[in-house]
Amino acid sequence: MTVHSTAAVDEPAPVHRGPFQPGDRVQLTDPKGRMHTVVLEPGKAYHTHRGALAHDELIGLPEGSVVTSTGGTAYLALRPLLADYVLSMPRGAQVIYPKDAAQIVAMGDVFPGAKVLEAGAGSGALTCSLLRAVGPSGELHSYELRDDFAAIARRNVESFFGGPHPAWHLHNGDVAEATQTGFDRIILDMLTPWEALDMVERALVPGGVFIGYVATTPQLSELVEALRERGGWTEPRAWESLIRDWHADGLAVRPDHRMIAHTAFLVSARKLAPGVIAPPRRRKPSKGAEAYALRRAAQQVPAATGPRTVPDHAEIDADPGV
Repeated sequence: MTVHSTAAVDEPAPVHRGPFQPGDRVQLTDPKGRMHTVVLEPGKAYHTHRGALAHDELIGLPEGSVVTSTGGTAYLALRPLLADYVLSMPRGAQVIYPKDAAQIVAMGDVFPGAKVLEAGAGSGALTCSLLRAVGPSGELHSYELRDDFAAIARRNVESFFGGPHPAWHLHNGDVAEATQTGFDRIILDMLTPWEALDMVERALVPGGVFIGYVATTPQLSELVEALRERGGWTEPRAWESLIRDWHADGLAVRPDHRMIAHTAFLVSARKLAPGVIAPPRRRKPSKGAEAYALRRAAQQVPAATGPRTVPDHAEIDADPGV
């Protein structure tokens, strides 16, 4: 497959701070806590059943101001955080939620100036977090197989940063055909990331971090075992993150009734120097592990079942479905 690239530009992305200006994205929060996002244009107005709010009333105000509609409803005006933006932006593919993007950036140690590869780009949610982390001096190469998803990702990323980001290269094609090397970090959000491990081993520098994002336990098992069998990697680590808010009102302190539970599993490992195999780690095998390993070696069982679709909402009560 031919890979098409959107090369980075030289100009840095604009920094959004100070008074609201035309073209700024503004988040309006009503008295019930509902958020509404508008892009400021002189002469335009935001209309609701609670009255209209002229954009000109917002332009020039400092961030954190309160404005009132013609119907008398007060709105708090702030620029949206990245976490707010990715949950409200247009979507093609399912987004990586902020809690998982934060884990990827922190546990993957994505640093300013890093050279990073991600696949697939999807709707551009993780892309925004990675670009924030690598900064204008880094490089982010995002691969997306589908033309429509790549177009959505491009629009979302450029909308958030106010234009093309100087560190970003968007490739419309198969990541398995990537020819670039020297990556410090590689993140794969794919149905079968173990099928791209040849490319990962070729493209990642020794000591570099690989992270796989998978939705189901069969995918998790397949990826972990594939890394172990190939050698040349540290012992894979698998985990998920769960977030629960707390209600605090005086002495009435309790956990909220709902939480952001399972969205996906993360698997990470670091690449070893060429020809090096890590010392075997002592671990007590679980029941059936030895028989499972023998079946894999003999190739008596088919590959892991297909992935489950992650629910398209941020608050989930269900368990991972194991």
